[in-house]
Amino acid sequence: MSRIAYVNGRYVPQREASVNVEDRGYQFGDGIYEVVHLYNGRFIDEDRHLDRLERSLREIRLPMPLTRQALSHVLQEVARRNRVTEGLLYMQVTRGVARRDHPFPAKPVPPALVITVKRIAPYPASIDNWGGTAITLPDLRWARRDIKSVNLLPNVLARQAAREQGAIEAILYEEGSGIVTEGAATSFWIVDEKGAIRTRGLSHAILPGCTRGALIAEMQQAGLTLDEREFTLDEMKNAREAFITSATSFVKPILKIDGRDVGDGKPGPVTRQLFELFARHVKGAVKNAA
Repeated sequence: MSRIAYVNGRYVPQREASVNVEDRGYQFGDGIYEVVHLYNGRFIDEDRHLDRLERSLREIRLPMPLTRQALSHVLQEVARRNRVTEGLLYMQVTRGVARRDHPFPAKPVPPALVITVKRIAPYPASIDNWGGTAITLPDLRWARRDIKSVNLLPNVLARQAAREQGAIEAILYEEGSGIVTEGAATSFWIVDEKGAIRTRGLSHAILPGCTRGALIAEMQQAGLTLDEREFTLDEMKNAREAFITSATSFVKPILKIDGRDVGDGKPGPVTRQLFELFARHVKGAVKNAA
């Protein structure tokens, strides 16, 4: 069956989908995107993702392309038409089509909206074969990392560098201070030498990850303490455990960083607990929605 995409009000075969060469997302990276996990036919943390989409759009002074209710309907329809129940749904909003000029179009044009979906494997049954390795790189991205912009060239280069070294992620840090920001496409966490669960607090320096937020909420309900405080490369190197979170990684242990074992090089007890906690969140969201 041909994959179906939603492009500016039309459902079209994805192989035929196209955008205008003067779309500002193509010309300038003038746009926002979101990725939502589809599990057993239900979107996980849909409200969190749509909240973040709206916030990112506000930050770049771009209106929502549809009402929230209409957008939610389109997301469901794209999944239905593609017969995808386990997957990732991608949506992108740009400032639309206008003659190439850096300032916003003098006469406002309709935002452009593209939505696609692809199948992925379901939430892993076990953490034991779910981990990976990472490298570290200086963070070369722009200052407003809290905006989920389509400007991803530094992320692309960092992820490619990781792949070339057999790693799944690049952990980014601020040059000079050595303070860790986040992964190139994930939120990054450690369990430090004293056993505290730590991740950097929200600011313009990092993306407010939806999986990050959902996991924190689950931790609070479970009575687990989180230390939202920055940490350095040296603290990371001495950590007992490390893991990443995202809509695609869920809770994924990082077993080696720059070729050096994290802890004993195996998924640690805290990461295991959080992996199971988030699995219940994903499966419970589906159960509660039924």
